[in-house]
Amino acid sequence: MENPTRKEIKEILDNAKKIAIVGLSDNPYRTSYQIGEALQASGYEIIPVNPNIDEVFGIKALASLKELKEPVDIINVFRREEYLAGVARDAAEVEADVFWCQLGLVDKDAYEVAKNAGMTVIMDRCIKVEHALTRG
Repeated sequence: MENPTRKEIKEILDNAKKIAIVGLSDNPYRTSYQIGEALQASGYEIIPVNPNIDEVFGIKALASLKELKEPVDIINVFRREEYLAGVARDAAEVEADVFWCQLGLVDKDAYEVAKNAGMTVIMDRCIKVEHALTRG
C-alpha cells in the first residue's frame, strides 16, 4: 500500500471540484466538520454522507454513497477502520476518482477494493493538511 507522491496529491487537489465526505458530522467540534468547512471555504463542492444527520452547511446529507446521483472527484472517509472495506465497496459502485482515508485510517482490504475499482487510494493523510502543504 503506497500513497501517491506529494506532487500527485497536489494535482489531485488542484483538479478536484466535488468531494463526498463519508462520516461528515454536523457537530462543529468534530474534526470532520472542521475539515469539511475548510474544504468548502477553499472552493470545493461538499456532499455530506452520513445516515445520522439531515444536513450540514445547509446541504442535505445522503445516507450512503449509493445515493450519489453524479460523479465525484474524491471520496473522503471519516469512519473507523473496521468500516473502511464496506465504504470502499460502496465507493466501487459509484463514479469517483479518489478514495481518501483520513489520518490514522489504514485498511488493506479497503485499499485493494478501491484500487481494483480503478480509484487512486490515499490512506492515513489529512486532506486539509495536504491541501495546505500543496498551496505553499
